[in-house]
Amino acid sequence: MPHYILGIDGGGTSCRAAVADAGGRVLGRGKSGAANILTDPDNALIHIIGAARAAFEEAGIAASEIGSASALLGLAGSNVGDAVHYVKERLPFAKADIESDGLIALQGALGDRDGAVAILGTGSIYISRLGADIRYIGGWGFHIGDLGSGARLGHALLQESVLAFDHIHLSSPLTDLVMAEFNSDPRAVVEFARLARPGEFGRYAPKVFEFAGRDDPVAIALLRMSAQTIDEALDVIVSRGSRRLCLLGGLAPLYRPWLAERHQALFVEAEADALTGSVALAAKRFGVSAEVGA
Repeated sequence: MPHYILGIDGGGTSCRAAVADAGGRVLGRGKSGAANILTDPDNALIHIIGAARAAFEEAGIAASEIGSASALLGLAGSNVGDAVHYVKERLPFAKADIESDGLIALQGALGDRDGAVAILGTGSIYISRLGADIRYIGGWGFHIGDLGSGARLGHALLQESVLAFDHIHLSSPLTDLVMAEFNSDPRAVVEFARLARPGEFGRYAPKVFEFAGRDDPVAIALLRMSAQTIDEALDVIVSRGSRRLCLLGGLAPLYRPWLAERHQALFVEAEADALTGSVALAAKRFGVSAEVGA
């Protein structure tokens, strides 16, 4: 029976999977919905399996082979042990390792080189590597962490819009636009926020960047505060010896001009994406070289 390996990249917005042969050659890819195992482990499981099935289908491999595959999953929310155990026990793969989505992003962006990545999407996390020393910063989830993330930025915008409605803070075209979406009813904003998941808050983040480009004072203030939290995390990474920084995630190119000048010279472009990194790590752990060394 052929030995298939799976690389999976599960984030707060979508889950991607790639099936490869034992040598790491990608045969097919698939995609499904959000896979943050801390925010919603049950739906994350559905989307992980759905992405894997789609990858096998694209590769022309029978879905029944999924049960014999070895998978390396880089998942948002994996820094909380209970969520990892809950999901791992329910995965359909023969072997599975769950890692941070930051680790697979680091591997994809820098290969085996030293350096660090800042992942700025729906959530946020930082991961650095110096030799065998791998360290994480942040990534503690929407409620107490993920500073600089799209979810926190969107949440801050909603909060500022209600403050402007109450005339506690000044309004702006951006806060007016947000309140108009809720029919100028702060109770509707509260009800939305009560039930919203991080991705739903995150959909407001691009508006902050858009209106900052129009010199909207609220947007500019929000971005400056948010960028400062990113700079603070990057300062820690640099103080530990990283001299190569890679910004990743949907908000990375938008944030870059807002970040401190002291970091600009250290930024490098990613070699590949997180899904490529997950396949590379899966090949190291479960592929031909791993079997030879066993």
